[in-house]
Amino acid sequence: MFDGAALVAELDERRVASNLGWPEVAGELTAQSAGLRAEINDHAVCPGALVRTVRRGSMSCQYALMLLQWLGRSPEDFLTGPRREVGPARLPDVDIDARLRWDLPQLHAAVDEERRRRGLTWTALAADIGCTPSRLTNLRTARLADMDLTMRLTQWLGRPAAEFVHPARW
Repeated sequence: MFDGAALVAELDERRVASNLGWPEVAGELTAQSAGLRAEINDHAVCPGALVRTVRRGSMSCQYALMLLQWLGRSPEDFLTGPRREVGPARLPDVDIDARLRWDLPQLHAAVDEERRRRGLTWTALAADIGCTPSRLTNLRTARLADMDLTMRLTQWLGRPAAEFVHPARW
C-alpha cells in the first residue's frame, strides 16, 4: 500500500535535479532538525544508511517522515492501489528545533477504539490488514514501525497520517 520505492525515486529525482550527492542530501536532512540535534547531542543522518534505505525501498515510519519533509509531500501521496480519501493530508510544519514523529501509541489507541467499535479481535484485524496480531498490539509501546503498516492502519481508519504525526522537541 505505501510505495517506499516511489518515495525513494522522487527523493533521487530531486537529488539529481539539485545536483547533490547522497552525503549532501544527508546533510540537508540533518539540517531540517539541526537545532534539536544540537540540543540533544543527536548524530547526523548517515549517508550510508540513507543509501541503504534507497536500495531497500522500505523504511521505518519515523525515517520516512524526514524524507517526506524534505520533499514537502504527505505519506498519502505515495499510496498505491485502492485508497480511501482522508481529506487534507498535509504534514505539520516544523522548525529546526523539532522533528516530525509518529505518535504510535496514539495510532494504537485509535485503531483499538475502532477495532472494538467494529467488534473485531486483534487476530481478525491483523488478517484484514495483512500482518500479525503482535505487530498491531506492539504499537502501544513502539517507537518504530514500518511505514507500510502505519499507512495501512491510517487508511483502515479513514484518517490522514498527519493526525498521528506531531513535531517533537524532546
